[in-house]
Amino acid sequence: MVPQPLAKSSASEPDAESRAVGKFLRRMLPLLVLMLLVNQMDRTNVGFVQDELRADVGVSATAYGLGAGLFFIGYALFEVPSNMLMERFGARVWLTRIMITWGLVILAMCLIHNVTTFYILRFVLGVAEAGFFPGVLLYFTQWLPDSSRGRASAIFLGGSATAYIVTGPITGALLELHGVGGFAGWRWMFALEGTFSILVGIVAGFFLVSRISEARWLTQEEKDALSAAVERDQEARSRAPKVSRLRLLIHPQVALLTAVFFAMALTGYAITFWLPSLVAEIGGLSPFQIGLLSAIPWICAVIAMYTMSHFTDRAPDRRPYLAIALILSAAGAFLATLGSPWFGLVAITLAAVGGKCAATLFWPMAQSGLDLKIAAAGLAVVNSLGNLGGFVSPTLFGYLKDTTGSTHGGLYALAVASVLAALGVGFMRRPARPESPSGETPVTERAVATGDPR
Repeated sequence: MVPQPLAKSSASEPDAESRAVGKFLRRMLPLLVLMLLVNQMDRTNVGFVQDELRADVGVSATAYGLGAGLFFIGYALFEVPSNMLMERFGARVWLTRIMITWGLVILAMCLIHNVTTFYILRFVLGVAEAGFFPGVLLYFTQWLPDSSRGRASAIFLGGSATAYIVTGPITGALLELHGVGGFAGWRWMFALEGTFSILVGIVAGFFLVSRISEARWLTQEEKDALSAAVERDQEARSRAPKVSRLRLLIHPQVALLTAVFFAMALTGYAITFWLPSLVAEIGGLSPFQIGLLSAIPWICAVIAMYTMSHFTDRAPDRRPYLAIALILSAAGAFLATLGSPWFGLVAITLAAVGGKCAATLFWPMAQSGLDLKIAAAGLAVVNSLGNLGGFVSPTLFGYLKDTTGSTHGGLYALAVASVLAALGVGFMRRPARPESPSGETPVTERAVATGDPR
């Protein structure tokens, strides 16, 4: 009679794990998605006020591109230490701190009065936001088994693309406040969006739970089952030889992942910061209409992301899908140099779909390709250095706009970078294969999924 309760416990463990994962997805993920949505909106809203900054503050296209890119310098310099502090203080304290801080910086941007303050505040915004995205990735690894992180990743990343969908219409509407109280519409935009970020950060401090053991909404059985599943994944990824953090920059997989993500960031942020200008070339459009049309590529990207994740979440090898998405992104960037502005919008939509699908595939592969001992620091290095593409592309586009009157040269460069990244995907490490509770390796190789961005 003794074996019966043991068998029952073993059989009920997957059910308890499933219930625990479901509770996390229902309780924590919506808040994290909202935080990411606000994060993306606040870092990219400057793309919709380029003309206003030029008229009121004297920010040229070159200065705009440099200022937009300076965000990523601050982001890169401070992201690794921020992620280490996330490990120490936990999500509740650290993610909340990050969000409130960047909200204060956005609020301060309504006081921009010259090019220098524009540069300074964009740099400080990068410092304030540093660590948010890899911090959420780390949070996922602490809470979810590998087979569930793909779904959580797709939902979380949907917040990024959704931010681009709502940023245009919201920004366009706020620009209509021009003249109210004697303030320009772009000042109202920064003031209101910054205040909203601060409020969401305060709310997050009351709801985020840092560790499984601290979740009052989980039963003890659910805590034990979920903790055991996460520990099995950690064990599977800890078998590789330990690599010193001092050698992260020359670690082959970290370097390769960084290069691939850098190429992805080049295209992603070029679209983000210059899409409103490309749409404006259609002519005869109000700021609100420009915002609405700018949402089209991201609407298509969200649909494509969720459709693709349904088929690839448990794929034995995501690399072929990632390569195809990068080629799609390259094709869109190249085609954007041809035809009318309306055709350009269609081409940019293609590039956005490829870029967002690539991001959904990339981050699960990045997590599973790194040894657990360097995962936290490694992900921060990949994200921070790779995101320097966000400095290069807007800066390059701004310079080309002022010197040649066209951004076609930049679009050609984006297409080439995406093709090279697709070739590099073939050298990425295959996913780890965690053991099942019985100790056997599952037939289907389950990739460890963690998230972004971007």
